[in-house]
Amino acid sequence: MEIVAKKKWEKQALTPRGLPVRIPMHVKTNDKVVVIAGADKGKVTNVVEVFTKTGEVLCKDVNVKTKHVKPRGEGETGQIIQREFPIHHSNVMHYSEAKSVRSRIGTKEEGGKKVRVLKKTGEVLAN
Repeated sequence: MEIVAKKKWEKQALTPRGLPVRIPMHVKTNDKVVVIAGADKGKVTNVVEVFTKTGEVLCKDVNVKTKHVKPRGEGETGQIIQREFPIHHSNVMHYSEAKSVRSRIGTKEEGGKKVRVLKKTGEVLAN
């Protein structure tokens, strides 16, 4: 597995068919997670979006930065906006609200279907 470049001028890793290499991730959209590293360490939040090309996740109210936006059209003024930016998927862990504990993820078969399970608590996650 190659590491995907973060800089715009560096080329992205491609499969033999010419498609971008997708990074396998343990989180999905709408999962309840806790941030385990960085400035927002300990914050419990939901995953808003998953970026499989870069291996990053966008979480609600995490990694909020100030962005200066230039005016687009004529007669428009510039703005300073607060915006969430993605963080690496390795910096989040699944969170159990019932037991208030973070946990790794496992899989098991239930009724002929593969489901995701929290290892510490045994809770089944919605797919």
